[in-house]
Parts: sequence; structure tokens; C-alpha cells
Amino acid sequence: MRRLLALALLTVSASNLWAANPAQATTQTARQALLEMFFSKQQGTFVEHLPAATRAMLEQSGTLANLQQYSLVASQVQAQNNNLQMYDSGRVLLTTQNPQTGQKVDVVVEDDRLHGGDDDIELSFETYKDGQPQKSAFMPHLTFSMAIEAGVWKLNEISLTIHLPLNDPELLKSFAAGIKAHAMATRPSISASNVTFTQNPMPARPFANDSGVSSAMRTILTAETTYAATYPNVGYTCTLSDLDGFGSDQPNEHQAMLINSGLASGKWHGYEFQLSGCAGAPATSFRLTGVPIGESYGRRAFCADQSGAIRSSGDGNLATCERNGTPIQ
Repeated sequence: MRRLLALALLTVSASNLWAANPAQATTQTARQALLEMFFSKQQGTFVEHLPAATRAMLEQSGTLANLQQYSLVASQVQAQNNNLQMYDSGRVLLTTQNPQTGQKVDVVVEDDRLHGGDDDIELSFETYKDGQPQKSAFMPHLTFSMAIEAGVWKLNEISLTIHLPLNDPELLKSFAAGIKAHAMATRPSISASNVTFTQNPMPARPFANDSGVSSAMRTILTAETTYAATYPNVGYTCTLSDLDGFGSDQPNEHQAMLINSGLASGKWHGYEFQLSGCAGAPATSFRLTGVPIGESYGRRAFCADQSGAIRSSGDGNLATCERNGTPIQ
């Protein structure tokens, strides 16, 4: 009888401790859970740290199975980037460095506000070139709001804040230089023969949305990796619509629900994307290309393959890209 009474008191005490501080119910910190969610090589950890309501919605929509493959993609990204280091304590959350370019990026913990079963982790980014800090006009801050649910830290919310310091001398200097360059490029000139006004051509340079094009290339490459892992009997696909994100209730090899329909159409940001070279059954290789549609002056051509490496050529010529394109970091 005394043993039963003691056990009952112990149970009540444990319940009171959980109610007072639920964060003590897990040995994992919110920061460790965040790193595990996005970088663990163990399959299913990404989904494990999603709220139950989110998981139920994804399962009902038939997309949960695709997210289960996220850890496989994370493993391949880490394999390609041997210089990625993560820290579960200290000022720096993770850092990555490219020895070839001398570029380094640190993801820094600006604030870690733990209050009961909730934890808000605010992150910022610091970039370096050959050991020297690089200033950026736009300074984004990401806040990951974690909460304890069933004894596990779950990601409840992601907030993005962009700081634009309008009184920063370097920022104002770059703005002034950009305005001046635009004014010079569009200044009218007079032709001596017919005294007509013409406009000077813009100097050759990548379009601003070229960064969006390289991002689209990475999205397709990631989708191809997930597709081949999900449908091993097929391997890689050379049909963009097979990667489409809408159409059927359940993902299948002809509607894998991995990319949005706009990108799956092959036309995006003024570029045309194509997959080719899917030889074998299952296919173990492929080629991905992205070329500007119409006027290509000052725009790059992009090319990649199953290795995940993306290259570009400043002349907009696909043959140049595939022959000796410049790697995109």
C-alpha cells in the first residue's frame, strides 16, 4: 500500500514538473531540434519536428511521403559540401566555406528566447571574403519559433525580417552609383547624319533575375534526386511535367508533386528549361539546361547534370556552358 502511495505521489510530482516547465521534458534543446530537422541524415526527422496539425494536413493531401525524402536530399547536399559545420551551442549556428573562392558564410544566433515550452531563435547572416567581413545592403533576419508538443520540439512559425539601413554611407554610395550608371546608359545621343535621338545600349551584365534562374535550376536538381529515390525503377526523368506539383490526389511517377506547375512548364523568369540524356532503365544520368528566351544580350546560359553542379556562360550560349562554363557557388 505504501509503495502504491509513493508511486502515485511520484506520478503527480512529475505531472506538476511538466506543467511548470515542459521544456524539461525533453533532453534536446530547441536549437538542437532545429539543426536535426534540417540537417539530419536520418530519414523522417524533418517531418518529426512539424506540428501534428501540419503533418495531418500533409498526409491528407498526399504530400507527406515526399517530405519523408527530405533527409536523403539533406545528406546529398552535405556530401557535396564538406565544409559545412554545425554547432549546438555558442554564437554561430552553422558555417560554410568555399576554399576555392575564399568565401565564408556564418549563420549567427542573434537571440535565443526560451520561455517555458516555447523558444524563439533569431538568426542572421555574416559573410566573409578571404577572412575579411563583407557588408551587405540587405540584412535578413530569420526567427524560428519552436514549441514543445508531445515531448518534442516542433517548428511552429518562421518569420523573416529585412533591415535596410538608409543612413548607411556604403549603401547610399552604391545607390548613387547605380542611379548614375542607369542615367548614363539611357542618356540620348544625337546622330550627326539625321539628327535623331537614339539610346545607348546597356552594358553586358547578368539580368537581376539570373539569381532566380540559378535557384530554379537547383529546385529541379533537388526534385530529380528525390524523384529517382522515390521511383527507383524509373530513375531520373527527362520530362519536367513528371515533377509537377499538382494534378492527382496521390503523387506518382507522372505527377510527383515536387515542383510548381509554372516551373514544370519549362518557362520561368524568361528562360526555357529542358531535361535530356536520361539513358538506361532505370535512368542513372540526365542533363538540365536553362537558356534565355528571345533576346539573350547580357544574359547567361545555365547547364547542370546529375552531379548537382551548376555552371553558366556569360555569352548566353549553351555550348559554351557545357564546354567550359563557370561553376555557380
